[in-house]
Amino acid sequence: MTLFSRGDDPHSHRVRIVLAAKSLEARVVECDPARPPEDLIDLNPFQSVPTLVDRDLVIYGPGIICEYLDERFPAPALLPGDPAGRAQVRVAAHRIEQDWYSLVPALDGGERREALRARSLLLETVLASEPLFRVKPWFLADQFSALDAAIAPILWRLPHWQVVLPDGTASIERYCRKVFAQPAFRASLSEREREMPH
Repeated sequence: MTLFSRGDDPHSHRVRIVLAAKSLEARVVECDPARPPEDLIDLNPFQSVPTLVDRDLVIYGPGIICEYLDERFPAPALLPGDPAGRAQVRVAAHRIEQDWYSLVPALDGGERREALRARSLLLETVLASEPLFRVKPWFLADQFSALDAAIAPILWRLPHWQVVLPDGTASIERYCRKVFAQPAFRASLSEREREMPH
């Protein structure tokens, strides 16, 4: 397998966490969005990362890639086995994409006013999720799952984006320590991600 990725991109990071959680080997091709490699231009009409190539199959979109990897390599399972459980995870992942990931462009390169607004919105939505960090040992699950792979890249970048959690968020801080210590998370970090302030 080949993964076209970017070392500072949370969408790519999400897929790298799933690959590491399943102990899957993939050749990672680092991409510059300003100059995408010819292979990526030929394979993906959007030239977006992450893009996964598995034999003759080309998949793009982080959620789609993560679901594909979980179905193709079922152990360890990162999605529930029952349709209702999978649907709940998909709904939660969709909400995370809408509320958290939609702010990434402004946080990573928007104008100052846009970045400040995105910081405030991200802090607000993370804090609104605080009770969910207390429900189960992992994020809405009893074991490390696809949802943890989805939220960990955003939480890792909070200091980088100058988003400061206030006092009274012990459950989020506890969760962060736990998820960042996960072997799959540690293995997934690119060089640029390791250098981010923490």
